[in-house]
Amino acid sequence: MRAGEASHAELTMGELRNLRRLAGLMVPADAEYGVPGADDEAIFADIGRSLGRDAPAIRTALTMLQEIAGDDFCGPDTEKAEAAAMVLLGRDDPAVTALGRAVLQCYYRDDRVLRSLGIEPLAPFPKGRALEQGDWSLLEAVRGRPPMWRDDRGGGGAT
Repeated sequence: MRAGEASHAELTMGELRNLRRLAGLMVPADAEYGVPGADDEAIFADIGRSLGRDAPAIRTALTMLQEIAGDDFCGPDTEKAEAAAMVLLGRDDPAVTALGRAVLQCYYRDDRVLRSLGIEPLAPFPKGRALEQGDWSLLEAVRGRPPMWRDDRGGGGAT
C-alpha cells in the first residue's frame, strides 16, 4: 500500500507492513495452483480498503502480534515470523477472528483465486448465479406467526 492509503485504512505504515507479511504467511502464493498469496499487491490493496469497522480489532490483533514477535516481525528471520504468526492465529480472540475475516474475504473474492477453484468470477447482478429452488413450505411456520414489529403506517400508535 502507498503512504496515502494508510489513513484510509486507519492503520499506520508499520501496522500495514506487519499485516501484509502476516497475510502472506496466512495464505502464501502457490505456483502449482497458480494462485497469488494474500500479500499480493491487488489482494492486499483490497484488504486495506475493506477493513472498515474491523480496523480497531485488526489493530488490536497486530498489537498482540508485535508483543509475540518482538520488534522485528518483518525482519529477515522467516521462521521466527512464522512461529509468531502461528501463536497469534492459534488464539481464540475476537480480534484474531476479525483479522482472519478481513484477509480471507478479500483473498477469496479475487478473480484469480476464484478461477483456480473452478468458479467463474461473476457479479451478483445482472447475470448472477442460479439458485436451486428450495422447499418453500418451510416458510409456512414463519408466515403463520404474528408480526414481531409494530406497524406504524396506520397511525394508530404503539400497542
